[in-house]
Amino acid sequence: MLDSLKLCMHITQRNWMVYKKDLIANISPTVADPALVLVSLGLGLGAFITNVEGMTYMQFLAPGLTVATALFTSFFESSYGFYVRMTFENVYKAMLTTPIGVGEVVMGEMIWVGLKGAVMAVGVAIVLALFGLMTNPWLIPALASVGFLVALPCGAMGLISSAMVNNMNQFQSVYSFLIAPLYFLSGIFFPISQMAKPVRIVAEFFPLIHGVRLAQALFWQRGIGEAFLYSGSILVIQSVVLCTIAYIKIRKKLID
Repeated sequence: MLDSLKLCMHITQRNWMVYKKDLIANISPTVADPALVLVSLGLGLGAFITNVEGMTYMQFLAPGLTVATALFTSFFESSYGFYVRMTFENVYKAMLTTPIGVGEVVMGEMIWVGLKGAVMAVGVAIVLALFGLMTNPWLIPALASVGFLVALPCGAMGLISSAMVNNMNQFQSVYSFLIAPLYFLSGIFFPISQMAKPVRIVAEFFPLIHGVRLAQALFWQRGIGEAFLYSGSILVIQSVVLCTIAYIKIRKKLID
């Protein structure tokens, strides 16, 4: 078990070494996108929407934008990034000639996207806290766990997509019909209670909605324990299920 974990960490370390070569270029969209959304919607619509659940619209947006960072970071890394490494660079075929197996490949990639999601979520939260959008900034470290928990199932969806698409263009369909609904219908931009009941029921199966609830609990310092007990447990279950499916799909792609 310990040897397998060490092999997983080699994969994580390899990805970090490649990622840090263009660190500024890699992290700039992660920081810029939430900032642009916050400015355009928070300041723009915020002039017209003055009260959302007892707070300003910018305060309402902040937690969801933090978690959305983990969604995009993990999905794009494990979809486009993994697909390139698998199909064009043949990185994993080379790895499989060593003691590294498919299990270590999947787990190593999941550790990598989980850590990225955690770091990016904390980074965005720090920026938002500087604008006074977090009730208690001392809770920022706890957002690392939220970013990690969100990144795992979302990253697993990316791996599953990588195993199923025939070319990179098909990721556009995955984004349009899977990631975009997660982003827009998970309570980031308006309260989930305002959506139609059928949409609310479907949204409960989205990993992101539970991440948003966790982030909201931490940002607003409301019901933190209950949020982690309910939404945190669901994210763990979703991670186990989706990572298992990802392993089966990736194994078939790399070996069968």
